[in-house]
Amino acid sequence: MKGKSPKESHTIMNELVLPNDTNTLNNLMGGRLLHFMDIAAAISAQKHCNRIVVTASVDNVSFHHPIKLGDVITIEARVSRAFTTSVEVRLDVYAENIPSGTKVKSNDAYYTFVALDQNGRAIPVPPLVPETEAEQELFDGALRRRQLRLVLAGKMKADDATELKALFFAADKK
Repeated sequence: MKGKSPKESHTIMNELVLPNDTNTLNNLMGGRLLHFMDIAAAISAQKHCNRIVVTASVDNVSFHHPIKLGDVITIEARVSRAFTTSVEVRLDVYAENIPSGTKVKSNDAYYTFVALDQNGRAIPVPPLVPETEAEQELFDGALRRRQLRLVLAGKMKADDATELKALFFAADKK
């Protein structure tokens, strides 16, 4: 199967924060943002896989900056690594207040998707071929993030998480 570059899955999604999207403080509700992020990440994953994908996991999402009523949200998503039947997607979220001309990074996260065939069974995905140094860094870190997800989900024993162990115990060997 031919590999694909991260730029082939690059997706930019914009949304205007309307009153129905906000809480009583006129800030975008976190669940609404996660919904928008899931859509952008799924589009990115589908571009890479050329298949229908389903969300398998969402990593910790921290809210660094509130997004206000009337702000425009820009969500950038791209595949950071492909595994056998799944892909990890990196998302960066920006909030822009057009009248004031300010734009701030609000959030970042990693979502994982599994590609499915027409019968709903997991199917192999194309490999990812990083082209830049930044893409290579995300690619390299993805294995550690994957092992952490699997350990936390109880699907991998901590002793089997070799990339994580190397991260924590490499200093002990020096």
